[in-house]
Amino acid sequence: MQRPTYASVPPAHSPPLHHPVPQHVSTVPQLRSPPPPSSQNSYGYGQSQDPQAGASGAGYNMHPAFGGFMEDPTAKMAMGFAGQGMAAGQQYMEQNLNRFVNVSALKHYFNVSNAYVLRKLLLVLFPWRHKPWSRQISHNEPSGSGSSASFLPPRDDINSPDIYIPVMAFTTYVLLSTMIAGLNGQFKPELLGITFSNASVIIILELVLLWLGRYFLNINSESQIYDLVAYSGYKFVGVIVTIAVAAVFNGGKGTGGWIGWTVFGYTFMANAFFLLRSLKYVLLPSDNNSGNAAMQPIARGQRSRRMQFLFVYTYVVQFAFMWWLSALDLGSIGVGK
Repeated sequence: MQRPTYASVPPAHSPPLHHPVPQHVSTVPQLRSPPPPSSQNSYGYGQSQDPQAGASGAGYNMHPAFGGFMEDPTAKMAMGFAGQGMAAGQQYMEQNLNRFVNVSALKHYFNVSNAYVLRKLLLVLFPWRHKPWSRQISHNEPSGSGSSASFLPPRDDINSPDIYIPVMAFTTYVLLSTMIAGLNGQFKPELLGITFSNASVIIILELVLLWLGRYFLNINSESQIYDLVAYSGYKFVGVIVTIAVAAVFNGGKGTGGWIGWTVFGYTFMANAFFLLRSLKYVLLPSDNNSGNAAMQPIARGQRSRRMQFLFVYTYVVQFAFMWWLSALDLGSIGVGK
């Protein structure tokens, strides 16, 4: 069987072909090229041009993924838990720290000013003609809040003890001793640790002695032990002056020579006189002329023991510790050699 044949149909006249002209910008909105970056924001495309968002700084130059992360409920919940955890940790640390140190009472000893620091340093070095030595009472505080709150802060009373000067003097002593060793060509990194350790041993021994004195002398007031700790750090002022003067006149070779020991003798006597007059109102509250009713008179036997402790602490203990700090030669222990 043969297939039927079809006659060929002549081609019709079709319109001329036109080649498409390439376009730089698509006419389809979804495929348009991104706009060029502006001069004010050149870090990316398609960022918000809201002036309020730019003024507040929130989301400025931020990738959209980060903005979505901040809006994620899970992320918000995690940040909330983290904030609550930090607040609980801070509260826990404060509660445990208050078991050993009364932070609110300790702030009283750091309430200083520049004028007070300058006057206090002059008083420690030149205490001979200073009067009076009694501390001033703050009438704005209730008398039942404790003896530390009944006195004016250091910035308002030159006779009030502070802990700011002892802390700064301790740091200056460590740096000055190390610098003098460096000027003598004996500096090594471990000198900082050794000097810090020696000064720390002095402080620890003195605090142990003060703690024993507080126990045997029946000093129950928390403010009085803080006063003793504050007064124990003023020795570093005299030690710094001794080391500095001796280094200048002895060519940076320590406290050897008559100049260094003369300065040491003066600073020791000045510190002893300062502590003797100042601690009298801490250990012997019956002699306090300020009229503070919170300090009750002490018995005769207790008064005698406190006088003996005051004498030993002022002259014997302070002389031993100041001599240790002033005469300590870092090169003699083999570190700088």
